[in-house]
Amino acid sequence: MKSFKETKILILIAAIFAAFYFLPVDSLSFRDSILEGFSLLKWYAQEHVILCLIPAFFIAGAISVFVSQDSVIKYFGYGAKKWISYTIASVSGTVLAVCSCTILPLFAGIYKRGAGLGPAVAFLYSGPAINVLAIILTARILGVELGVARTIGAVVFSVVIGLIMSLIYRKEEKERAIAHTENPTDKTEAVTEERHLWKDLVYFASMIGILVFANWGKPLEQSGFFYIVYSYKWLITGMFAVMLGLSLTGFLKVRLPFILAGAAGILATIYFFGDNHQLVFLLSVAVISVILFISKGEAGDWLESTWSYAKLILPMLALGVFVSGFLLGSPDNPKGLIPNEWISSLVGGNSLFSNFFASVVGAFMYFATLTEVPILQGLMISGMGKGPALALLLAGPALSLPSMLVIKSVIGTEKTVVYVGLVIIMSTISGYFFGLMF
Repeated sequence: MKSFKETKILILIAAIFAAFYFLPVDSLSFRDSILEGFSLLKWYAQEHVILCLIPAFFIAGAISVFVSQDSVIKYFGYGAKKWISYTIASVSGTVLAVCSCTILPLFAGIYKRGAGLGPAVAFLYSGPAINVLAIILTARILGVELGVARTIGAVVFSVVIGLIMSLIYRKEEKERAIAHTENPTDKTEAVTEERHLWKDLVYFASMIGILVFANWGKPLEQSGFFYIVYSYKWLITGMFAVMLGLSLTGFLKVRLPFILAGAAGILATIYFFGDNHQLVFLLSVAVISVILFISKGEAGDWLESTWSYAKLILPMLALGVFVSGFLLGSPDNPKGLIPNEWISSLVGGNSLFSNFFASVVGAFMYFATLTEVPILQGLMISGMGKGPALALLLAGPALSLPSMLVIKSVIGTEKTVVYVGLVIIMSTISGYFFGLMF
């Protein structure tokens, strides 16, 4: 046994040595790909960490601390009514306009609170896939048929993939459900009795409102409902922030002087840096974190739980984003180690291979919310078929290499491989038949 272990160490050392020995540092494309990896990391940090991931971490932390484990098991657990759990999970994306990485803390939160694998996976897929703005943008730019097919496919995929995952691991899920029942980790029973349901709804609605409206994208047309909401997005976000502040003092028993001091700091930040929305947002988060840190009881538990999700997810996410940029480039410059021309040439027509290749590329490439549409438009101009386009739309926004690494840390390698495989296979088949129809 010892010799086998030593042999594995030797092989690992030899592999690392060979990788560095043959490292093509003189290759211009290799150096440019490294630069693209760091460029994608910079872009992700600027565009998604502050406004997307940080609110998602706080929501996930709140789920762990304030949502009753019995409630999660009742609606999403192994024995829950499937039509209820899958209906809620499959349409969640209409509320959460998030990307494949932002959904991860929320997925980890409900899964660790006792949600069944099937409903949790349905939520994981639907969150970034069923984005109202993205679907409208798809229909307007890429065609109504692609927009409709994307909508139907995303809803169906989330339910079917969740049911298949639940069926494959039904024995393990049953044992997990029994373990949650016999060894509950719930610390919220006394809190639930003291605080009415409507108070929890206001508390969570304030955080979800901040997440949704802070990331509200600018529509193509400068008129209509979506543009009006975009014009007032920061005012609406501020209103939800005020609601959150009231929740802290009214529901979570944070001392009023702390809230008033924090509000004064946030107002001063807005006065001096009002044009820099990200800086204002980040400093506001810092103020709230300090308030929670010096508070006792459940408010402090919320911050601790939020930090635990950040530690779990951020390292793997950063590694995945860099590798994705290294291989495929960034949204602004999709030129990584794998030439963009290769991808364009392999997704033309409507063969099973072209659809499969589009699904694989979509699954591993990182797409921020709404960015998949202009990227796909460029590929279609270069000759991409409608079938592979749908395959990429169904696999791309819901998956990415960064998200795969994080999902693996939550549910394990085997389940992650099965989940990714199901998405790729179903996307391939759907794209192929869609290509035959159109």
